[in-house]
Amino acid sequence: MEEIKMVNLKINGQDVSVPAGTTILDAARKAGIKIPTLCYLRDINAIGACRVCVVEVKGARSLVASCVYPVSEGMEVTTNSQKVIEARKTTVELILSDHDKNCLSCVRNQNCELQRLSEELGCDAKRFGGAVNTFDIDATTPYIVRDNNKCILCRRCVAACKNYQGLAIIGTNSRGFATHVGAAFDKDLADVPCVGCGQCINVCPVGALHEKEEIDDVIAALQDKSKYVIIATAPSVRIGLGEEFGYPIGSNVEGKMVTAMRKMGFNAVFDVDFAADLTIMEEGTEFINRLNNGGTLPMLTSCSPAWIKYVEHNYPDLIPNLSSCKSPQQMFGAICKTYYAEKLGIDPKDMVVVSVMPCTAKKFEKGRANQSAAGVPDIDIAITTRELAKLIRRFGLIFNELEEGKFDAPLGISSTAGLLFGATGGVMEAALRTLADVLEGKELDKIEYTAVRGTQGIKEAVVNIAGKDVKVAVASGLANAKVLMDKIRAGEADYHFIEIMSCPGGCVNGGGQPIKSAYERNNLDIKALRAGAIYAADSKSELRKSHKNPIIKELYDNYLGEPNSHKAHKILHTSYEARKKY
Repeated sequence: MEEIKMVNLKINGQDVSVPAGTTILDAARKAGIKIPTLCYLRDINAIGACRVCVVEVKGARSLVASCVYPVSEGMEVTTNSQKVIEARKTTVELILSDHDKNCLSCVRNQNCELQRLSEELGCDAKRFGGAVNTFDIDATTPYIVRDNNKCILCRRCVAACKNYQGLAIIGTNSRGFATHVGAAFDKDLADVPCVGCGQCINVCPVGALHEKEEIDDVIAALQDKSKYVIIATAPSVRIGLGEEFGYPIGSNVEGKMVTAMRKMGFNAVFDVDFAADLTIMEEGTEFINRLNNGGTLPMLTSCSPAWIKYVEHNYPDLIPNLSSCKSPQQMFGAICKTYYAEKLGIDPKDMVVVSVMPCTAKKFEKGRANQSAAGVPDIDIAITTRELAKLIRRFGLIFNELEEGKFDAPLGISSTAGLLFGATGGVMEAALRTLADVLEGKELDKIEYTAVRGTQGIKEAVVNIAGKDVKVAVASGLANAKVLMDKIRAGEADYHFIEIMSCPGGCVNGGGQPIKSAYERNNLDIKALRAGAIYAADSKSELRKSHKNPIIKELYDNYLGEPNSHKAHKILHTSYEARKKY
């Protein structure tokens, strides 16, 4: 093993020893010193553009950007001199001079990195006057709003789109003072192959990007007494929501979340984990049929709407590889407006189904074609985890003091196999738990498939089921998905089943989850912390297989017939369409 060369330096007079190649920013962090940043994001955006992270290095001609400047033997660094502080303050004040400072009405008020840094440095927002750029707000998509009047040109969104997702839909246009972020030729987002993943929102330090909110639609539905209003949450919402109320990352607040929604006045509070169990039944059966009958392989999962749109834009020739199953969100709405509506004797037109998702692309998905099992949209309103937190505050609920509640029956009963959908590899593991039992013809005790767990971008495994080796792969982040898709297109992939999640780490890191600061993103493994809470809940559960869910059994026995039946296909399956790249 190669010996690591260490470098010794002083930071603010303190002796520090770090591996060669370490930046001053990381060396300072090791010494317990925080250097502010605005543009830097570990692994994807080290460009030294904002100049907020500048420090003094003895002997250097000018201040240096600590995020890109490597340490050297004997270096002496000062991070908090008057010269450094004044430089940072002036830089932030210049940014503020061309920034829409309507902070009170901003979606990021009190959770804005620029606002926080301005306060820390004691900035004067009006120190520099003069010309100000003005831009039209792009609200052309159903999922993302772009407001360049708030953009600070950190380019973190550009880096996320290019490096996490391999898309590069947005970049910098024009030059000099007119420089701004936008799509090619300044096209609207609705006119380019944006997939709506929302990763750009999660990395934005200000309010230049945010989801298109549907909070008022929820409130209007609750106030309309002619409507039967249902709300249901996706697996990872219960893991992220607590962060909005001060809980540590990775806290499972399911009980308080359920109570909060019930107190808002919803007629039923259900769990999309139930529909995840249903997805396993349909998708698992579809896979077995393809495997045994010469169907198109590898089969690709269809739970992630941003992933589906990505395939439609970039790999239309591989659409036949996609499972025809609707996503759990859409399956849930479809069952509500068919089976459950019939059970209650309610006209589907009088039922409003609200989904709470960690994902902004779900707002697009609910409006797709062939997503209306009962002749009306399966899902009426899709809100993010962040929007649910806003609703809770707007209703005046003291979240941290709420009692623990439980989901309503029947569509609130689920296995923790369904809960696994929140983490990358979770759909695959849930599917394998059921596929193994079905193909082996008996209930197996080994149900944890650790080979598909973890936050790595691509994972592969070979699972022997009923004497047959089934080769599976899992990818999260569309840049990683591209690697697998190119292999399939080139005929170099011998996988049978592939799970793809559009967001790195899966839904726990979805574009609608609580936004963390760059400091947290750079120093904590947020994906792993959130996923850990999912696996912890699963390990304690008594119901860990989708096909063992008693409500799923009842649904098939009394309504659908069997998985992949004609009726199941009509209600729970969908189709896709080839889309233009530009």
